[in-house]
Amino acid sequence: MPPPGPGSLVRAEDLLGPVDGVAPSLLGCWVVTDRPEGTVALRLTEVEAYSGSGVDPAAHSHRGPTPRAAIMFGPPGRLYVYFSYGVHWCANVVVGQEGEGSAVLLRAGEVVLGEELAQARRPAARTARDLAGGPARLTQALAVGRADLGTDLLDPSSPVRLHRGAPPAAVSAGPRVGISVATELPWRFWETGAPSVSAFRSGGRPRRRRGGQDGPP
Repeated sequence: MPPPGPGSLVRAEDLLGPVDGVAPSLLGCWVVTDRPEGTVALRLTEVEAYSGSGVDPAAHSHRGPTPRAAIMFGPPGRLYVYFSYGVHWCANVVVGQEGEGSAVLLRAGEVVLGEELAQARRPAARTARDLAGGPARLTQALAVGRADLGTDLLDPSSPVRLHRGAPPAAVSAGPRVGISVATELPWRFWETGAPSVSAFRSGGRPRRRRGGQDGPP
């Protein structure tokens, strides 16, 4: 059975509260991009929470509103995009009160609209589950990059939008992927049994490459 269409746009007030509470509420939401070549939408199946409250040294905002992390400090609903390991883009939804510095990394999703276009952007994907099964694949499928930094995901006229969707039947939680600090926080959330969800890899030292930025926010 095909998935139902997207619901109403997420509201700013839906994104307030502790980041580890907001993050799982985004599972099942739709991320929609309108580009000149067409529209692609995916349903979120995996996210990670990063807190600006001072308890999460893995967050880019941990040292305050640096030029890199300024968007993380709000307002909620903005898109924080960064270049990871000098290789690919990652996309995050800013959440919490303005000035807090929290964001949710969009780790994986299932393409539900525009699969042919997503496949053209991701020619290496062998199956539909691979189109957006990981943060780099997700941004490639949606054609999200540097130009989208600071986009208001809650604006109906925005080229990148966040819509409500049917929540998953069950949600699992566990450690975040590919970080070497605050590894004890079970702040990765995923739709239980979703085929697009990342395979867990513990630890992993953040890497830096010339001209790039390090890992999760």
